[in-house]
Amino acid sequence: MDTKLFARIGAGAFVAIALTMTALQLREEPARTVPEIETVIDSEGDPLAAMLRECAAMGEEALDVPACRAAWSEKRRRFLGIKGEASSPVTTESVPIVVPADTKPAKGQ
Repeated sequence: MDTKLFARIGAGAFVAIALTMTALQLREEPARTVPEIETVIDSEGDPLAAMLRECAAMGEEALDVPACRAAWSEKRRRFLGIKGEASSPVTTESVPIVVPADTKPAKGQ
């Protein structure tokens, strides 16, 4: 047989396989994209959230601040759904946060 014939048969087979694979790919449903979750923090509505952010920014120094301890206690009470008296409302004005001037940066910074 002629080599041109084999080349034409090979090219035809290649085109047929390519068309078949394209048709199969187009039949499949596209992958579903997972919607992004956006977290919105309303710090004006709840002073506890602002206080918790301030305490988190203080790092280990926050362990000695009574306002931070009260904020963590209130957050724990809300998270666990413990009914009863709420601790005193947490506001940034209620207890001033004083950070010593000679604070060391937290580990890893």
